Amino acid sequence: MSILPGLAALMLGLMASPSHAENNAAPAAQAQAQSVRQRGTLYRIRHQGNAAWLYGTIHVGEPGFFPLGPQVSQALASARRLVLELDVRDNDGFQAALRRHGVYADGSLDRHLSPEALAQLKLELQRAGIPYDQVSRLKPWVVANLLVGAQLERSGYRRGDAIEFFLMQQASGAPLQELESSDYQMSLFDALSAAEQEQYLRENLAELSAGDTLRKARLLIDAWSQGDGEAMDAYLRETRAEKTLASDFMHRVLLDKRNPEMADKIDALLKEADGSFIGVGLLHLLGENGVPNLLRQRGVEVEKVF
Repeated sequence: MSILPGLAALMLGLMASPSHAENNAAPAAQAQAQSVRQRGTLYRIRHQGNAAWLYGTIHVGEPGFFPLGPQVSQALASARRLVLELDVRDNDGFQAALRRHGVYADGSLDRHLSPEALAQLKLELQRAGIPYDQVSRLKPWVVANLLVGAQLERSGYRRGDAIEFFLMQQASGAPLQELESSDYQMSLFDALSAAEQEQYLRENLAELSAGDTLRKARLLIDAWSQGDGEAMDAYLRETRAEKTLASDFMHRVLLDKRNPEMADKIDALLKEADGSFIGVGLLHLLGENGVPNLLRQRGVEVEKVF
């Protein structure tokens, strides 16, 4: 995956149904942690007398990721409001969006994919142990993201250990607010034409088969886990240089379109109230068009903590 929106979906908010996600590992891992590393990236933002925290997440995890470090823990403990891209517990909203944007109303994949793409898909599904009948009515972009997520799950990166669940657990006394919705996020993928959806699927299938999906996912997950800002920035630059539909879609739509929208919403939240802890996908915070830089352009004071 070039960095594939398959992986981008994982990093930016979309993957498996939230009903499958239960964060059981974080408390035990927190108690057993021998040392605490600063993971991800954290900003302190201020505007018109109010202050908030802005934190970069990933939407999968493993028990060893917790706790997230003393500065994040302290910020969460003092948070008056938790703000996330999505309330990942909202399975009803997820399923409704999936039915609207991710399921064929007129049959199955057999009618929408070329014979070559269908054969490649069935081979990858067989490798993943997923019966074709279980996915036959899903659109190509959904199946691509599903296969990426399944490979990461098999490699130990679980949706149930996603950082969002830990944030909700640690800020349990604070009200939760969403920046986006499942419907909006899925509508971005659904806007791909039929030909683009097939190309998106085929690019992800090729990367899955070659082992590149997992290799590249580990690069970003490791950079987040080690709090390695240089590695994060290098990853973003490298993926912008790739010449694939998947990479173009991720940067042009999933990042460059959404980042200004997020910055506007975060700026409005900051003017409205003090003490929010805001967690969004890590890639939204990187680069010249990342949310921190866009907030600076809107007159917000932005301090990088780590």
